[in-house]
Amino acid sequence: MERGMSALLKSVPDWDAAATPGEFLKDVGLHIVSSVGGSSGALYGTIFLRMARAVGDAPTISPGLLSDAFEAATQGVSERGKVKQGDKTMFDALAPSVQTLKAKLTEEKSLSEALRSAATAAEAGRDATADMVARKGKSSYARENSRGFIDPGAVSVAMLIRSAARTLA
Repeated sequence: MERGMSALLKSVPDWDAAATPGEFLKDVGLHIVSSVGGSSGALYGTIFLRMARAVGDAPTISPGLLSDAFEAATQGVSERGKVKQGDKTMFDALAPSVQTLKAKLTEEKSLSEALRSAATAAEAGRDATADMVARKGKSSYARENSRGFIDPGAVSVAMLIRSAARTLA
């Protein structure tokens, strides 16, 4: 992940500043798929590609469209990884964060407040994976021995959502 994100940061200045948010998200997704190996690359690529599809040609991203984009990303991770909550994967942090984001925006909370709440929900989802037995991904090979450890994918998703809360709001 670090290798892929470092390469992504180096390539950002070369991207067209006039690109739409959807085009930017698509470029990010394709870059992640090509530079981050293993299932992480495919899953994070899916997150950004599904967000790009949800955003489409919109010139800006409203809070509602952002929520829809995150929901599309969550659906993509579920489909690609064939996962659900409780499988001890990144989905255990992603799903509750997106549910919280949508709920807070429905309650007409500010984007800033909704994203902070989503980040807190992602971190709670991340922490909850410590008590789970992995059923999917590489951790599933450890079976019962996976209990007691936080899922690395859930950690990275919680970091992503916390970063979104800091920068997008």
